[in-house]
Amino acid sequence: MMKVKVGIVGCGNISGIYMQNLSTMFANTEVFACADIVSERAEAAAEKYGIPHVWTTEELLASPEIEIVMNLTTPIGHYEICKAALLHDKHVYVEKPLSLSLEHGEELTRLARERGLMLGCAPDTFLGAGLQTCRKLIDDGFIGDPVAATAFMLNHGHEGWHPDPEFYYQEGGGPMFDMGPYYLTALVTLLGPVKTVCGMAKTSFLQRTITSAPKFGQTIDVKVPTHVAGTLEFASGPVATMITSFDVWDSTLPRIEIYGSRGTLIVPDPNTFGGPILFKPAGGEGFAEIPVLHNHAMNSRGIGVADMAACITSGNIHRANGELANHVLEIMHAFHTSSESKRYAELVTSCERPRPLAPGLIQGIVD
Repeated sequence: MMKVKVGIVGCGNISGIYMQNLSTMFANTEVFACADIVSERAEAAAEKYGIPHVWTTEELLASPEIEIVMNLTTPIGHYEICKAALLHDKHVYVEKPLSLSLEHGEELTRLARERGLMLGCAPDTFLGAGLQTCRKLIDDGFIGDPVAATAFMLNHGHEGWHPDPEFYYQEGGGPMFDMGPYYLTALVTLLGPVKTVCGMAKTSFLQRTITSAPKFGQTIDVKVPTHVAGTLEFASGPVATMITSFDVWDSTLPRIEIYGSRGTLIVPDPNTFGGPILFKPAGGEGFAEIPVLHNHAMNSRGIGVADMAACITSGNIHRANGELANHVLEIMHAFHTSSESKRYAELVTSCERPRPLAPGLIQGIVD
């Protein structure tokens, strides 16, 4: 199988699992080069994961051998590097969110369309065994007609464990922009696009003290809402309640539940690839675990890039695509704008539900 050469820009905390999987898990990708603003970080990554080339970002973008540029920089760098890669006629896959602003998200999706290029965006966890099995159960009518959903992500933030937690409390951070993409991408995959959002948001702690190494004791000024709650109305009819928070020490709330006319489906953590999946039919006595029907149940980050690589050859639309990511970006902004205006936010973007993966594919192959 021909391998598509991938160049990775940004060798920080999240890059390792991508480098590992794109080099060893998937049969159609090869990490050919990496770049980082801290050259020592790129050199260390190249040595650890056997990456042939360490280049500057400019050299990587200009290389005729690179077909996909993977942008793993912090959110503030997503727009500029993605735009530069598209202008160099590269397909692009970026960590979430697609960009900081709605205008930049729309510009990137438009630029990719105009140049006949693929624009992709994390998360790709919805392509894992757990969420793909949930997708099949819903599509096959297992729960009847979906009528409602809940989605909850509550913790106390990143300053207690992340080595560089500051950007989680700056523009492009906060619980909605950091973790919201996992939950919203899962919901859109399962239920379709959203048409209306009603949100309320607050910042409970104006400063945070870092308790992780190497910045123990430093103070962070919080510049974004850290508790965001609201309601989503889907174009297909269901209504969902959602909370994302960095202000909560602990919670027993579920991750995602989908309520149908024939029963309730408990969806696994959308920041993972496997199960468990639980189902209770109408009138049933308890929840039973449903076995996953798909592969990629372990940490398979990079499957979205492998799918993009497959679509370069097949001509199909890749699943973790820019239209999906741009719609999720607008939903996240809508929670904040609705809170500020005290009005419903009517969305202007939409997207197609990504094609489901076939059950039982061989690990490492994306169809």
